[in-house]
Amino acid sequence: MMSGVQMTEAGAVSRIDQAATYLRGHGLRLAGEALVNFVLPVVIFDWAKPTYGEVGGLLASSAPPLLWSLVEFVRRRRVDALSMLVLAGIMLSLLAFLGGGGVRFLQLREKLVTALIGLVFLGSVAIGRPLIYQLARAGLARKSAAELAEFEALRGGRFFERTMTLMTLVWGFGLLGEAAIAAILVFVLPIRTYLMVGPVLGYAAMGGLSLWNVWFGKRQRRIGASRRARNLD
Repeated sequence: MMSGVQMTEAGAVSRIDQAATYLRGHGLRLAGEALVNFVLPVVIFDWAKPTYGEVGGLLASSAPPLLWSLVEFVRRRRVDALSMLVLAGIMLSLLAFLGGGGVRFLQLREKLVTALIGLVFLGSVAIGRPLIYQLARAGLARKSAAELAEFEALRGGRFFERTMTLMTLVWGFGLLGEAAIAAILVFVLPIRTYLMVGPVLGYAAMGGLSLWNVWFGKRQRRIGASRRARNLD
């Protein structure tokens, strides 16, 4: 029988193995995202600023992340609720990119898109159609017909509806909070510094929300199964 220390060590080794497997499978893509979203914008801004000024430099630095998003969308070729949300964000970013504006507005334009998507999440709750349900349904439709059928069978239950509503609210307020923090940083950080800090903030917010989503989803599934076994829902 394994001791507590041995179980802890085994768990740590397992997590390291999982991380190594993930990096082997996704390392190239992660390196590409780091290059496009962190390195190239700063390099292009430094190159373009002396000739085209801060506004021109910011516009030029926006090109790699925007093109990366477009290529990723085309490559995946998915037409569902999630892909439509991503496409809407890309189109709004493109409109802001073409529309120009002052230096601070250009720095804020992507976060205005984030804020708008956050409002879409909150608006979906207001009309009684939580967006998280649509996104989860789209993901399960690609994964398994059986899991999709099981998921849809829960619709209408009070506990299930409350869960979808709460998860949608967390995402909506989370995205609005990230946009608000970014707006503050735009006005207190130098432009070049924000080009490096902004993507970190965005990835941290999305990563945190995604991890919470996984944890909370698993927790609610366990509680929901227990409630159904006791005929509470």
